[in-house]
Amino acid sequence: MPLRLFGLPCGWLESDLALFVAGARGAVRVPVPSWLVLHPRGAVVFDSGLHLDVQTDAAARLGDAAQWFRPAFRRGDELAAHLRGLDVDPDGVRWLVSSHLHFDHVGGNAQLPNAAWVVQRREWEAGCDPELRATNHFDPRDYDLGHARRLVDGEHDLFGDGAITCLPTHGHTPGHQSLRVALPGGDVVLTADACYLRRSLDELRLPPLVHDREAALASLQRLRALEAAGARLHFGHDPAPWANDPHAPREVR
Repeated sequence: MPLRLFGLPCGWLESDLALFVAGARGAVRVPVPSWLVLHPRGAVVFDSGLHLDVQTDAAARLGDAAQWFRPAFRRGDELAAHLRGLDVDPDGVRWLVSSHLHFDHVGGNAQLPNAAWVVQRREWEAGCDPELRATNHFDPRDYDLGHARRLVDGEHDLFGDGAITCLPTHGHTPGHQSLRVALPGGDVVLTADACYLRRSLDELRLPPLVHDREAALASLQRLRALEAAGARLHFGHDPAPWANDPHAPREVR
């Protein structure tokens, strides 16, 4: 069975564009994507979207983040609902890979209770450190849930066959990682927040708040090199791919 990749829009966030591109003006509405990879040896989810509580009381769940982000997260947009719609049992997902520990990337972790969790070691350690946890706006309620953990250091081939590879793209947070998927039609790289938007890469423009600006710029350059070598990039919060149907999963071929 060849690999299959699906993008799952797990809600939307409205915010100021300047939070995504330093110095930009205006408002923006961006998707909160999760990704499903169907591999012959098990289902893999990359990022899990928002916590279910955001549907009923966003202010209480998001805390300080609620002053910057206005979620649009309706019933049926959550990760588990999308998975069931694709005939995938959330309880049977084998691997959950997290790009990093922000609320819109690990909020749905609780919906995959049996998955083994793959995260960069330095990201997990930052999430356990009170000072780094505070400065990076991590909420342990989203990620410290008792999942079996696989802490990885740098590049990591998930199945050992080159099909799904974690790529370190540090900078946005201490241990941010992207994911490369070797589809039959060529490599796809899911950038997550190493690159929010197409224009972020084209203009090499970072958001105003990053953990390590130098590392974040180096990660953008790495993504540029991957694209130049033929990889197709799917950006962390670019709304363009979901323009026709903002709540529908889509297969990337």
